[in-house]
Amino acid sequence: MLGRGLAVAAVVAALDQATKAMVLVFFGETGCAVRHLPVTRYFDLVLTCNPGVSFGLFNRSGINSLVFTLAAGAIIVVLLFWLSRVRTNLLAVALGLVIGGAAGNVIDRLRFDAVVDFLYFHAGSWGWPAFNLADAAICLGVAAMLLDGMLLRREAPQANRGEDVSR
Repeated sequence: MLGRGLAVAAVVAALDQATKAMVLVFFGETGCAVRHLPVTRYFDLVLTCNPGVSFGLFNRSGINSLVFTLAAGAIIVVLLFWLSRVRTNLLAVALGLVIGGAAGNVIDRLRFDAVVDFLYFHAGSWGWPAFNLADAAICLGVAAMLLDGMLLRREAPQANRGEDVSR
């Protein structure tokens, strides 16, 4: 399962970086800038950089970027350890999605001191914060992890006569 999860992580990180590079080239930028192009009534292609965490929380660059980069790196290490112990395909793919998404965003923080976001969906005055492929992969991975935990039942250990299996 380790190989499967790592392959998913590598594909997600590579696709994330490729899509971000295409958006930068499309807008003629080499780094963080603010650009906006309406595509449909409900979707805009934007170029924005988020130095904070999800949805712009703690949106300051500098020390926050270092802290978030180190935190994401630590999370990736923990998830890699978990991935090495996984026994199901769904959980291996889910962890690969989260690891690849986190790695893609860490690469941005190292390159730009912020995460490049470019997908912006909206309806009227309501809009979802801009995001990228890495963010989508992380969300899908977490959803798959929850699905794995809730729907795929594991057999509970069976006690022999007089044996305590609660520990």
